[in-house]
Amino acid sequence: MSIGISNKKILITGGLGFIGSNLACRLVKHGNTITVVDSLIPEYGGNLRNIYDIQDKITVSLSDVRDVAAINNLIKGHDYLFNLAGQTSHLDSMLDPITDLDINAKAQLSILEACRKNNPDIRIVFASTRQIYGKPKYLPVDEKHPRHPVDVNGINKIAGEQYHILYQEVNGIASSVLRLTNTYGPRMRIKDARQTFLGIWIRNLLEGKTIQVFGDGKQRRDYNYIEDVLDALLITATKEEAVGKVYNLGAPNPLSLEDTAKIMCLEIEGSDYQMIAFPEDRKVIDVGDFICDYSAFCNQFGWEPKVNFEEGIQRSINYFKKEIKHYI
Repeated sequence: MSIGISNKKILITGGLGFIGSNLACRLVKHGNTITVVDSLIPEYGGNLRNIYDIQDKITVSLSDVRDVAAINNLIKGHDYLFNLAGQTSHLDSMLDPITDLDINAKAQLSILEACRKNNPDIRIVFASTRQIYGKPKYLPVDEKHPRHPVDVNGINKIAGEQYHILYQEVNGIASSVLRLTNTYGPRMRIKDARQTFLGIWIRNLLEGKTIQVFGDGKQRRDYNYIEDVLDALLITATKEEAVGKVYNLGAPNPLSLEDTAKIMCLEIEGSDYQMIAFPEDRKVIDVGDFICDYSAFCNQFGWEPKVNFEEGIQRSINYFKKEIKHYI
């Protein structure tokens, strides 16, 4: 797929994290001037190892998106903003809701205000989450599905979305929203389950531990490999028709959690999984089956995931076999 962006000035919030660093690695190959912003808060996904092969080709700002003065300065002069910074742990959002509010809602408003005052012509893509829907009332979940989050994270992500759409409608700041679902791949957080359960499963496999599958394992999920998500981000950033719109991403052929575990165990000889009861703190925020309807994005822009789960998880595990010491 054509890159769509070259020789531009690009700002990536959360740029040392999983998605942001992969995006920087792709964009830097096409003559773009990249600045990544990240706070490197230990509980989140930022990791300097993510940019070790491009660190001399990009600018790194160790700033927090909650720092209004820093954001006001950083936003100036950029053509694109990929707004990927966020607190992603659903459980953490319940244990520390005020921090989640500050990062996923209040800071988003500050970023948009910085754009309005200092760079109203910037093009923004905001990364949201399927978590805003809560427990599905029907499957697959399309963009018209009611939004009823089961955790604080989902509520604050709705606010972040709405701020971006409002500033597009009222202030003309060209923004689009992508609702992501279970993105995985190289450079993801595998230290724990804060980013996605796939991360801790990969770590457990590589450390010879048994994968733990909560509940009966029949809950279905759709997974997007990172390179497919990057394609979607770039399409969204470069298509005029995407301005002011909100789109789901997703994948065909969703898998149950048990089948997911089976596929992953095939990658490491001697690996195994076990079914265990749901921990109470996770049971209350579990959404059961979740499958996204991504036909709106597919029909408008022709995007389809190219990497199936078997291939994507193989690539991911191969990456972490070599890099695991930098990610645990």
